Amino acid sequence: MDSTELKSTCIDTLEDLKAQDLLALDIKGISDFADWLIIATAMSSRNTKAISNKVIEFLKDKGQHIINVEGQDESEWVLIDCGDVVINVMQKQTREYYDLESLWGETTLISA
Repeated sequence: MDSTELKSTCIDTLEDLKAQDLLALDIKGISDFADWLIIATAMSSRNTKAISNKVIEFLKDKGQHIINVEGQDESEWVLIDCGDVVINVMQKQTREYYDLESLWGETTLISA
């Protein structure tokens, strides 16, 4: 699956799981570690963990290799590294604090 198809699959899965405020950032031209950065908001640590577990399960069922998963113990911010696509599932206050959208810049924002 190419990076754009993987991004779309991840977005669809996150939408199905009721993740909120989904954003996809096109970082192909400014990053050497991924093509897409996806940011999603979860309502609580339990919700963050549940969403991230379901995304991981879905991607593995599709044969997608998961390089690494970080943050599942604390579940304020879970990062799922799929290679060309990096998914960030964050609680609202954590997302506001780190403000990844501003960090990467407006030109990378693609509506999810």
